[in-house]
Amino acid sequence: MNSSSNKEPRHPKGLVSTISINLVHLRNPWIIAFWSAMLPGFGHVSLGSYIHGFLLILWELIINMNGNINYAILYSFTGRYDMAIEVVDNRWLLLYVPVYIWSIWSSYRQSVDLNKMSILADRERSPISPSKISTLEICFLDKKIPWVSLWWSLLMPGIGHLYTHRLPTGFLVLGWWIVICYYSNAVQAVQFTALGEYNNAIAVINPQWILFLPSTYGFSLYDGYVNTVEYNRLYDQEQARYLEDNFQDTAFEMPV
Repeated sequence: MNSSSNKEPRHPKGLVSTISINLVHLRNPWIIAFWSAMLPGFGHVSLGSYIHGFLLILWELIINMNGNINYAILYSFTGRYDMAIEVVDNRWLLLYVPVYIWSIWSSYRQSVDLNKMSILADRERSPISPSKISTLEICFLDKKIPWVSLWWSLLMPGIGHLYTHRLPTGFLVLGWWIVICYYSNAVQAVQFTALGEYNNAIAVINPQWILFLPSTYGFSLYDGYVNTVEYNRLYDQEQARYLEDNFQDTAFEMPV
């Protein structure tokens, strides 16, 4: 019988805590960098680096709102370059650029390192604890349906992450989505559009806030689906190792 499950792993594959299931798995670093470019902090949150991610999103909110950066982006995309130059506050913009670039670089570099850690964890057969129970919360590995996670994320960003018990990401995205919808007047715009009152829909939209909406919605769909797939793989690994360590004959040679 293999006693590897009793050892502290040097390169842990996954950690089940009462508030989340955090794990390392192979990722495309360019995709992580892309989400950091869409909104600084999303790349780090996707990697499970919550403190980095939450602080970068807060930084983005403060700097972007004070510098009118989303207004400048909107005017630039619509060819109104003079208005973009006029509206943007350079005092905030010059503070924005270095951290924005660092966020992309940091998430790319971290995903490369975590890919190496994931490979080492697989080679070392790092043990995985399947459940965690505390007085406040219960968390355990089980099979999830990726399309169900995608559906919940489509209905309301953040709920798909709650389905997979990734509570920090779920409540962050859910709260962020509610704030965006409220201040951008997106719900009223949808209502006016459904009634055919297009001019009223355009009039109520707040461009500074509405530009946060596409990146948040897209990130919720992507990250919720991908993490559900990876949780299922972690569940399969934990089951396979438990059966192998406790029931498989040591003389058995695993076919290649």
